[in-house]
Amino acid sequence: MRNVLKHWDILLLCGIVVAVLGAVFILDKKLGAREDAATEDLLSPDSIVYQGDNSGTVSTPQTDQPTETRTIPTVLENELPRANRAQLPMPKPLERGVVHLGQGAALGGKRPFPDDNAWNQTIDDLPVDPFSDIMIRTIGIDKNLHPDFGAEYWDGSPNGIPYIVVSGDQKPVPIVYTAYGDESDPGPFPIPPNAPIEGHPRDEGCDRHCLVIDRDNWRVYELFRAFNIADGRLWRAECGATFDLAKHPDRPEGWTSADAAGLPIFPGLVRYDETVELGEIRHALRFTTQRTRRAFVPPASHWASRSHEQFLPPMGMRVRLRSDFDIAPFPPEAQVILTCLKKYGMILADNGGDWFISGAPDPRWNDEAIRTLKQVKGYNFEVVLMEGLVEDK
Repeated sequence: MRNVLKHWDILLLCGIVVAVLGAVFILDKKLGAREDAATEDLLSPDSIVYQGDNSGTVSTPQTDQPTETRTIPTVLENELPRANRAQLPMPKPLERGVVHLGQGAALGGKRPFPDDNAWNQTIDDLPVDPFSDIMIRTIGIDKNLHPDFGAEYWDGSPNGIPYIVVSGDQKPVPIVYTAYGDESDPGPFPIPPNAPIEGHPRDEGCDRHCLVIDRDNWRVYELFRAFNIADGRLWRAECGATFDLAKHPDRPEGWTSADAAGLPIFPGLVRYDETVELGEIRHALRFTTQRTRRAFVPPASHWASRSHEQFLPPMGMRVRLRSDFDIAPFPPEAQVILTCLKKYGMILADNGGDWFISGAPDPRWNDEAIRTLKQVKGYNFEVVLMEGLVEDK
């Protein structure tokens, strides 16, 4: 009798296990179907919202700007780990007049925006701003210039803001904005599924900029906090912007972009093809500081601060390396960057590490040479005369 009961117990237990497994299988199928349906709903033309206000239309510029500040990078003066150069694609060598395709591709000497655009104007002979000394002090006179780019990886992610160049027949895909849609350009954008994302895959909490240059139509498309959805059939971002690189930017006053200051990011990057292959950078560079104020100067169009402190730097502020700074002891690639900082300067574009200068990752960078830029201190810079200040009263 006991043996019979044992057999019944075993059969009952087996039945329970089969029932539980069956329920799990059915639930998994239902959840999978829901996820597939949700993805298809997002991809449906009738349900895609290009702006963050659920209207699907472009709003008028907002003069009462958001006060949120962007994420400040957590990587400061730490030395980078050993290089993992195999993970970055090797760009083709520069050919003058030829814009190549692919990640980190050379532009062949072609310069974004007209020659008389603010990014391309020389500022080495412009007056110094009367508040230059105090503004330099608020950023940090003894803090060093920090090259935020290179060849080596940081915890598995490229060091810098990557970009990719595509052809004019790259298929546009929908863009869903989740935060600043009313100050963003509506999609679709021609972003390929393999477009590189800043910080990916290491840091889900960083700025996650995604930059795409359309070679044939000469436009740049930029996203902030970009996420690839459904294998690139759709992209989600907090905000985004596109700029015609053949014309002057016409961002509405009060609008942000993929950068806090409302500026394009790509034109301000230090790139290998210019620095090493051309041996000359003919445009201003992008940099960040931790603290800014509720104000901006052209070419910026937006602030991202809660502070009204008068002597904090406004977005769009331009600084240059002092003319008497001796660049002779530096290696050649560092000299090219320092010469650019004397002639074109750098433009404050976002909240971030103090004196962080932005560039694109490239497996060919000589990181040891690039790190010599850390010998430059805040007191080696001066603020160029600021005109057209817009501030929050």
